[in-house]
Amino acid sequence: MKLPAQLLIGAALTAVFLAAALLSLVWTPHSVLDLAISNKLAAPSATHLLGTDHLGRDLTSLLMAGARTSIAVALVAVSIGLCIGVPLGLTAAAARGSLLDEVIMRANDLTFAFPSLVIAILITATFGPSALNAILAIGIFNIPVFARVARGAALGVWQREFILAARVAGKSRARISAEHILPNIASLLIVQATIQFSLGILAEAGLSYVGLGAQPPTPSWGRMLADAQTFFYGTPRLAMAPAFCITAMVLGLNLMGDGLRDMLDPRLRRAVQ
Repeated sequence: MKLPAQLLIGAALTAVFLAAALLSLVWTPHSVLDLAISNKLAAPSATHLLGTDHLGRDLTSLLMAGARTSIAVALVAVSIGLCIGVPLGLTAAAARGSLLDEVIMRANDLTFAFPSLVIAILITATFGPSALNAILAIGIFNIPVFARVARGAALGVWQREFILAARVAGKSRARISAEHILPNIASLLIVQATIQFSLGILAEAGLSYVGLGAQPPTPSWGRMLADAQTFFYGTPRLAMAPAFCITAMVLGLNLMGDGLRDMLDPRLRRAVQ
């Protein structure tokens, strides 16, 4: 089967940033904790490929370490949404029309009423700003997203003949959900996870930009944007570098999500063969 072009491009873009994030765990061109005020705002050179920031830190190293922070926050937040939202959605679909279904979906509606930024403000007002609280805020917002997607997809599968056969065989609703429903909606959940991952990158950058995400000295693309806004007219590369990384990462994930949808959706599969 021929892979969609957008899947290949998106996977390539995403792989570049994942590789940079993993590499930053063991090596960066310069330490992101070392300050060199005498070398602040230095132009790109052989020593500093993208120059230095207002504190003399190497911009390339900050971008690599910032990728690690942004990807880690978004990945854990999406995992929270998957691990909690999908079981809730499957439970609601299995109990369709019951009080349990109504309670779960109305709780989702209540969570949707509070955007991730509002949730982050509430959390940080109580526990203080940090990357962990950003994860909690984004993760809580992801739960109803996955719950709705899982419930909507599961309801369609519950009408299939093989599910009726499983019920006649005496299988419980919980077992049917785990053995038959979940495998049949897994492809849709994978695509949704990719989309939520890209939104998580944006959310983390936004929260860090307003001071509610990762705190210094932890590097973050959003924090780099916030620090660079004062120097934008004199040294625009300080803002352009993290902005480009955020844009390219989100673009790569969205392209990959579109490609996975085209490849995994039977109704669209013929178009890419």
